[in-house]
Amino acid sequence: MTEALRPRHYQTLFRNFPEFMRALDGVAQAVRGSGPLDEKTIQLVQLGAAAALGSETAVASHARRAGQAGATPVEINQSLLALTTTIGFPSVAAALKWVQKHLEE
Repeated sequence: MTEALRPRHYQTLFRNFPEFMRALDGVAQAVRGSGPLDEKTIQLVQLGAAAALGSETAVASHARRAGQAGATPVEINQSLLALTTTIGFPSVAAALKWVQKHLEE
């Protein structure tokens, strides 16, 4: 991921802990090379995990990156709606709100 695409806090962590963050990037690259999933699918999976954790910044980041990888807004929304029976409606509603908020910025 280029520096410009990284969230601000991620950039700060990279400046403060460069060795650790390079290792983390290495893990992310290893995951991407470990199987057949394309970047869009990986981002949608990570979006679901971020929603389950209730992390607004991670939801926004993965929704943005899913879109950059080719996911449509309908696919992004459906991937969150699919979580309803797993993480509950309130969590899904919050994630949908965060996506809408950050995609409008």
